[in-house]
Amino acid sequence: MVSQKVTIKNPAGLHLRPAGVLCKVAMKFQSVTQFTFRDTTANAKSVLSVLGACVKSGDEIEFVCEGEDEQEALNALVEAVEAGLGEFK
Repeated sequence: MVSQKVTIKNPAGLHLRPAGVLCKVAMKFQSVTQFTFRDTTANAKSVLSVLGACVKSGDEIEFVCEGEDEQEALNALVEAVEAGLGEFK
């Protein structure tokens, strides 16, 4: 199991479009991919779960990945968030 904290930079937080991008990245991997935010644990492969976490701009989340490709999954998720999840370049 690997984990890493990252801060959401998107001005509107994890609304539908960036949540979809995040899920698309997570679905590429076999590992269980989740993130924690406050008292919530969200499945990074489920758009509804990501939206339900109510993550806003500036919030810090912690990705937790577990499985055969856990490090690759973690790296890809963190990179996607740092790149703005398709919202800015």
